[in-house]
Amino acid sequence: MLDIAEELDRWVEQGRDFAVATVVAVGGSAPRQPGAALAVDADGTAIGSVSGGCVEGAVYELCQQALRDGESVLERFGYSDDDAFAVGLTCGGVIDILVTPVRSGGPARTVVTAALEAAAGGQAAALARIVSGPADLVGRALLVRPEGLHDGPYDGSYDGGFGAHPELDRTVAAEARAFLDAGRTGTLEIGEQGSRCGAPLTVLVESSVPPPRMIVFGAIDFASALVRVGKFLGYHVTVCDARPVFATRARFPEADEIAVEWPHRYLERTDVDARTVLCVLTHDAKFDVPLLRLALRLPVAYVGAMGSRRTHLDRNERLREVGVTELELARLRSPIGLDLGARTPEETALSIAAEIVAARRGGSGISLTGAHTPIHHDGTSAPTGRIGSVA
Repeated sequence: MLDIAEELDRWVEQGRDFAVATVVAVGGSAPRQPGAALAVDADGTAIGSVSGGCVEGAVYELCQQALRDGESVLERFGYSDDDAFAVGLTCGGVIDILVTPVRSGGPARTVVTAALEAAAGGQAAALARIVSGPADLVGRALLVRPEGLHDGPYDGSYDGGFGAHPELDRTVAAEARAFLDAGRTGTLEIGEQGSRCGAPLTVLVESSVPPPRMIVFGAIDFASALVRVGKFLGYHVTVCDARPVFATRARFPEADEIAVEWPHRYLERTDVDARTVLCVLTHDAKFDVPLLRLALRLPVAYVGAMGSRRTHLDRNERLREVGVTELELARLRSPIGLDLGARTPEETALSIAAEIVAARRGGSGISLTGAHTPIHHDGTSAPTGRIGSVA
């Protein structure tokens, strides 16, 4: 649901009632990941998607029904070999979808409203909803914020609750905070009393975190194209270059931030995390060596450096001379990008972006034609934009 938080937050401000269908779990070759959502308001307006079109019509009807009767429902959709016209996924996958009404005065309205407001404002938050279990609990929600940002009624640590057992609220809040810390979206199994006791419950936890960072070092023409692709992929993009004549807003109008500073000094003072990607396009030893010496020791998702194979070999020797180990060098993607035969800045940016996606999703980078690898990989990944699934 939080992947369409900005639109839903506007609906809340306008006082609209709506129902939201959220992908809870997927199996096989499903087009959308857990957390993807479609919402329908009382006038029949729809936003979002849960399947890329395969089952949207049926889910739309479920949302309208949920608005009418006020009940949450969990529905499974999959491909039917027996009836080619049955509602299902033609890609052969299976998806479980939770449909929840969000009506004025409803049990989930206050918590969902707070979650949408946080996500729309770019704040970190995790929304936990009961997917399966006792009927009176399905669809109930609890909201967790990062440490130091809680204002909920229970020990100041979360908003809302399930109303079944105090220990259940506390346990789910703790689990949801772990999901939030990792930027993950997924499900957990727990007992109705917050332990292994009681009827089993399935809880969907959606994490909304600020966009991951892409830092592009080197204000060259290739960087301009990479900035555009990075924004398209949902990154918060920074361009850094020590030369003020090149690192300008006029040359990089789509960048979120422009830093005129020596690259390694900027990297020393800025915040990075396990989702951050670093693209070094300077291919100049006086910039590259101190920058990569630091970058290869940081817990970031990707470090790539531009240059010819000769530049790559020379750079590696210089890095060894300043103490970079072979294990650290093994993290470096150089020459940067996948082999697409790219020549133009736009093609090169696509090559770099493809390698970043492959590294993030666990892809091989080879052509799917004739390959026996899965189309969608199941590896855990960090979110772009609002939702982690999976990061």
